[in-house]
Amino acid sequence: MPASQPDVSGVQRRALHDHWVLYLVEGVALVVVGASAVALPPLATLGVTVLIGWVVLLRGVVGLLTTFQIRRAPGFWWSLLSAALAVVVGGLLLVSPLGGALTLTVLLVAFFVVGGAASIMFALDHRRELSDGWGWMLASGVLDLVLAALIFAGLPSTAAWAIGLLVGISMIVGGVGLTAMALQACKGA
Repeated sequence: MPASQPDVSGVQRRALHDHWVLYLVEGVALVVVGASAVALPPLATLGVTVLIGWVVLLRGVVGLLTTFQIRRAPGFWWSLLSAALAVVVGGLLLVSPLGGALTLTVLLVAFFVVGGAASIMFALDHRRELSDGWGWMLASGVLDLVLAALIFAGLPSTAAWAIGLLVGISMIVGGVGLTAMALQACKGA
């Protein structure tokens, strides 16, 4: 490596070591919040639905404001339609979070079906190149399809807990990963 180029991995390793406490705090916080979501999945589901409702509503309001500022630009009507739709969808999620949770759960099922099928096809296409590793990708795809089937079979009652539980599990796994990374960074420079 030329002397003028810095060692990027060394710089990253040093930065991680210097800030390991921040990663540790974030990791522990994610584990605590994730565990709370797993313990109270209906409450977490409502929280996620309301949060998404606010984000979509604000996106729509900002979209309307900017669209009217550029009303002579091409695509004005499409921008207006998109922003108005966001206001309506965001408002509906806020007014009826339980109905919104059902809709989001159906979208989650569709995500698991498409993602699972894609993972399975990816694994099968790469089983020669990935040798032992392709089985993990295949298992991931099958797990996604099983989750989709379980959630779909339980609708509408699964809408009350599925999103909160899955978000909670994701937060726990992410928090454990950050915590492990922080503790490893604390040990080395």
